[in-house]
Amino acid sequence: MPLLRPLTSADSSSVFSRNASRWQHLGRQLALGVGLCAGLAIAAPGFADEAMAPKAAQYTTQDLNEQLVLATLWMQASGEFRALSYQAFNLAQLRYDMYSAAHTGNRKLAVVVDADETVIDNSAFEAWLVGKDFGYSSKTWERWMAAADAKAMPGAVDFLNYVKSRGGEVFYVTNRKEVGREGTLKNLKALGFPYVDDAHLMLRTDTSNKSPRREMIAQNYDIALLMGDNLNDFSSAFDVKTLAESKAAVDAHKKDFGSRFIMLPNPTYGDWEGKVYGGNWGASAAEKDAMRKSHLDVWEAKP
Repeated sequence: MPLLRPLTSADSSSVFSRNASRWQHLGRQLALGVGLCAGLAIAAPGFADEAMAPKAAQYTTQDLNEQLVLATLWMQASGEFRALSYQAFNLAQLRYDMYSAAHTGNRKLAVVVDADETVIDNSAFEAWLVGKDFGYSSKTWERWMAAADAKAMPGAVDFLNYVKSRGGEVFYVTNRKEVGREGTLKNLKALGFPYVDDAHLMLRTDTSNKSPRREMIAQNYDIALLMGDNLNDFSSAFDVKTLAESKAAVDAHKKDFGSRFIMLPNPTYGDWEGKVYGGNWGASAAEKDAMRKSHLDVWEAKP
C-alpha cells in the first residue's frame, strides 16, 4: 500500500482550481434546466400543475350507491317504516270491507297488488349494492329473484289472507319478467301469501304498462282496490314524462288515494327516478348524481 503524503500548497491550489471548474459547469447546467422549465410553463400554462397534481378521482357507481344507505337503513331499521306499512294494510282492509258491504251483483271481488316494495321487501338487494361498483341490472336482479330471499312487507300477508277468507281473490300484477317466475312463486309461497299460482301472478311480457293486465282482471272481477309503491301501479293516468306532470296527475286524483288507491312507501327507486334523469337511465354515475342534486329545493341561508 502506498504511503500517504502531506498536502502541499501547490496541491491545494490545483484541487481548488479543479473544483471551481466543476461547480461552474454544474451551475451552467442548473441554469439551463431552470430556463427550460420556465419556458415550458410559459408555452403551456398549467403544464407543471397537470404533471405534478394527482388526477381528480372519477365519480363511480360505487360512489352513487352510497346514496342508498340512509333510505335502505330507514326501511330496514326504523319503526316508522313498519308503522307506515301496517297503516297501509289496515286502511286497505277497512276500504275492502266498505267496498264489499256496498257491492251488488254476482261478480267476485279482487284486490290487485304490485309485488316489489308493495307486498315483498327487496331492501336487502339494495343494501347488497352498497360498496359495489355496479348497480341494478337484469343480471343482478335475476340472481336476486332466483334466490327468493325477499321478506314480506309488514301487514301484507295478513291482509291478503283476509281478502281470501272473505271470498275475494288477489292478483299480483308485477313488472318482474318471465325469467323470474319460478323464484317469485317460490318466494311468495314461502312467505304464506294466498293465490300464488300462474293465473294470479301476472308478470311483465311485452310491455311494462300494467293497464292491459288490469283490464283482463276487470273482465271477470270487480276490483275493490289497488295497492302499489309506484303511481303506474294504479292507472294509466299517471303514465307521464315529467315530474311536474306526475304531481299534476296526483293532484287530479287526490280523492282516490286512501280509497281505491293505497300507496306504500319506497324511497329507494321507482319510475319517478327516471323522470329525474329525463328518461336517460344510461347516464353516467356522475351525471345521475348531478341531476339528482339539481332537483333539490335548497334553502338559501341569509348571512
